[in-house]
This record gives sequence, C-alpha cells and structure tokens, in this order.
Amino acid sequence: MTRQPTPPQSPYPAAFDRAVSRLLRDEGGYVLNPADPGGATRFGISQRDYPHLDIRALTRDEAVAIYFRDWWSRFGYGDFAEPIGAKLFNLAVNMGPGNAGRCLQRALRACGRQIADDGVIGAATRAAAAQANQSALIAAFRAEAAGYYRALAAANPVDDEFLRGWLNRAYE
Repeated sequence: MTRQPTPPQSPYPAAFDRAVSRLLRDEGGYVLNPADPGGATRFGISQRDYPHLDIRALTRDEAVAIYFRDWWSRFGYGDFAEPIGAKLFNLAVNMGPGNAGRCLQRALRACGRQIADDGVIGAATRAAAAQANQSALIAAFRAEAAGYYRALAAANPVDDEFLRGWLNRAYE
C-alpha cells in the first residue's frame, strides 16, 4: 500500500483560506491596465498601495500573507459568519473597506436592522450582522454591491469596461 503525501498545512484559518482562494480567482495575475488607477497589480495587490514591492515579481504566497495581515486580520473579517466575512473581505479589496462597509450596512438596513450607514465596521455593525438572517443578509449584500458598481460605472464611463467583472464579483 502506497502512502499518499500529506499536503502542507496552511498557517491561516480555514475561512481565510477559502476567502482568499476566491479573491485570487477574482483578481487574477499581473495586470497593467491604463484605466486602472492602481497602476500595475498582481493578485490584486497594487503598485499604488505597495510602492516598495516589485509587483511583477510578487508571489502568490506573498500576496496571501499581505491579504491576511493587511486586510483579514486588520479589519476583523474573520469575526463575521463565513459567507458575510468572505464577501466583505472580497469587496473591501476591490472597492475599499469603507465602501464595502456601507454596502454591508445598507444590506443590514434592508434586513430590518437599524444601523448607521457610515462605512465603519464597529461593534454595532458586527452585532447587527450576527443577529441578522444570514441568507437574507448575503442576498441583500450582493444587491447592494451590484448597485454600488452600477452607480460607479454610470458616473465614470471609463469604468464601464470593468462592470461585468464587478457584477460577477458582487453576485458570486
């Protein structure tokens, strides 16, 4: 009987591993699109936000470590129920944490939770998300994200080329 090698254990929580795998599929590899204000990006890590990095040479493992440190841990996305935390993480990387937070807060309001629409993911937002019906919340969250992206493309016609991908990201 041949023994199969054990795959290496991830140093990250399982919820993060699943969320970052999805994020990396959305973000793709190296891109230098003149319409993207972030400049050169690889795995969604932009030269604008990380000017000290050689973006072209960035490895997947390095990107994952950045996402864990600078996004998942910093903003506490792992404190949310998995579908909500993963969606919040994915959207925050793409639209910014404040905009993603506002989308979540608007979704919570659509689910009947009285919550400020300020983009700050504090104790009140976290408590409201924990108490909300998770199926209804994720559906409302997807709709709010799609609305945000549609409004962005309508206000900035140069962004229209990104709308299809953004909507896929919103509704996934």
